[in-house]
Amino acid sequence: MYEFYLYFDGRKRYNCSIIDLYDRAVVATLNSSHIDAELAVQTLKIGLERNHHLQGLLLHSVQGSQYTSRTFTNFCKEAGVLQSMSKAGCPYDNSPMERFYGTFKAEFIRKHRFSSDEELNKATMEYVYVYYNHTRPHSFNGYQTPFEKKAQA
Repeated sequence: MYEFYLYFDGRKRYNCSIIDLYDRAVVATLNSSHIDAELAVQTLKIGLERNHHLQGLLLHSVQGSQYTSRTFTNFCKEAGVLQSMSKAGCPYDNSPMERFYGTFKAEFIRKHRFSSDEELNKATMEYVYVYYNHTRPHSFNGYQTPFEKKAQA
């Protein structure tokens, strides 16, 4: 999850996103005023609803309290999602997610300010699902978009 300030009055918002390690596509993203297990659960629900083929999903995350909470771990078990977590002090496992957030910060967050949650959420969805997944080439994919890479599979 990533913390950012996107409002003219300095209010904080948090983003939780899930990416597919095969093609680096964002399969789910959600903004919230709170960084908690509920944000993680709701984001995973979005990912599962949008991608019905994710049976036996392996979800990798850091050891943040929102991912180790009883609420989130129980939801994962009920949904048939197997959790994987980085060892403490070993950030390398999470580098694809860190790379996404670096790009998200540089290309989206630093360039915009919003006056409402509705405006923020609409712009986030457009950036992630339209631009990032379908227009922006990724070096990991041989400079293809995630959409193009998935189409070749």
